[in-house]
Amino acid sequence: MENCQQFVHNDSECMVDVQVSNRVNRIFEVMVPYFTVQRPIVMSYSSLIRTTVEASISTKQALISTQSEAIERIGIVLAEKLKSGGKVMFCGNGGSAADSQHLAAELVVRLRSSVNRAAIPAIALTVDPSIMTAGGNDIGFENVFARCIEAYGRTGDVLIGISTSGNSENVKRAMVQAKKQGVFVIGLLGGNGGFLLNESDDAVVVPSSVTARIQESHIMIGHIWCEMIEEILFPELFG
Repeated sequence: MENCQQFVHNDSECMVDVQVSNRVNRIFEVMVPYFTVQRPIVMSYSSLIRTTVEASISTKQALISTQSEAIERIGIVLAEKLKSGGKVMFCGNGGSAADSQHLAAELVVRLRSSVNRAAIPAIALTVDPSIMTAGGNDIGFENVFARCIEAYGRTGDVLIGISTSGNSENVKRAMVQAKKQGVFVIGLLGGNGGFLLNESDDAVVVPSSVTARIQESHIMIGHIWCEMIEEILFPELFG
């Protein structure tokens, strides 16, 4: 009898377990679809890629037709200033700050690994966080580049102010300060040139209102200038 009761008791537990299991399974069946990560819809970006590349090409074609003379003229000026003992300083904000550092590095180190030449003096005014933050805190961010020009700028140097809009206040103040110190001012700009165009001794204005297209052209122009500088300063390496 005892064995029989034990059997019944175990059988009852088994039935309960089955019922609980069925209920849990049912809950999972209902809830899992809400938590399952759906596969992303595969989309084609070929149209976006083509449109972007074509827009970049179009901007560069417009650059050739409107700015070739200015690019060449400025490249020669840069080489002459460097040959006379000057240095090149760069400033800009955001992507233009990155371009400043990029181009300064191309000059100080080298642009082409096949050209084993001496260092060319260049400084990006954007690279020292302590100067940038102390200046921003103490004298205002609009004055940080002008303060750097005051410290480093000498007659015969060049300042290249980079701005896609042409309307960067801190770049403008750097240009104004540079002129006071006999520094030649070049604008690498976009759009209609903004108010920086009037502050520049010479300028290249990329004929586009799209920031990305302007930036792509800016770095290409910078590379052209680096190549020109190398070939003018070190003609013996290009015989």
